[in-house]
Amino acid sequence: MKPYLSAALAVACLLFPMTSSAASSRTASLVVGGGCFWCTEAAYELVPGVKAVVSGYAGGSVVNPTYQQITTGRTGHAEVIRIDYDPEKVSLETLLDFFWDVHDPTTLNRQGADEGPQYRSIILYADETQKAAAEASRAKANPAWGGKIVTEIVPLKVFYEAEEYHQDYYKKNPSAGYCRVVIKPKLDKLKQSPTVKGKPTS
Repeated sequence: MKPYLSAALAVACLLFPMTSSAASSRTASLVVGGGCFWCTEAAYELVPGVKAVVSGYAGGSVVNPTYQQITTGRTGHAEVIRIDYDPEKVSLETLLDFFWDVHDPTTLNRQGADEGPQYRSIILYADETQKAAAEASRAKANPAWGGKIVTEIVPLKVFYEAEEYHQDYYKKNPSAGYCRVVIKPKLDKLKQSPTVKGKPTS
C-alpha cells in the first residue's frame, strides 16, 4: 500500500472508528393481532427497541384485501400489526409477553365493542423458533387469565399492509373519539409497565 494511502486510512479510522453498529442495526419482525390495529400499533410503538409498527391484514384467504372487505368479517383475515424490532435491544420473548398486556386474549372474536373474527387474538409465526416462543409465552400467561386464553398461534403466510390512512392512526388523530376514549387510557396504563420503561421481566 502506498504511504499516502496508509496515512489516509489511519486518519479515516480515527475519525470513523469501527463499532458494533452493524449488529445493533439488525431487524427482526413479529406479526400479532389483538383487536383494532390502531390500538395495538400505538401500544407497541412505546416499546424501546421497536423500530417500526405497520398495520395490516393476515390470517385469511383473500388476496390484497381492502379495509372495506375486512369489515365484513368474511375474508378470514384479522387486523394485525407487523412489529419490526432490533433483537439486540428487545427480545422476541419480551414482545410476546407484552402482547398479553396489550389486549384481552380471552374474548373470542372480540375486543371491547369491536366484534367479529377480524378482531380475534392471534399470533402468526414466521418460523419454528417464533412458534415455540409464542406457545411458551401463551402457556406462561394463561394462568393469570384464568386459563381462558383463546389466542390462535398459526403460521404466517402473507402480511398485507393496510391502507395509508390506518398507519400511525393514533399519532395522526389523537383527538378522534376512539383515540381519546379507548387508546389513550390504555397507553397511559401501558407506559407504567416494565417493558415500556425498558426493564423487561423476561
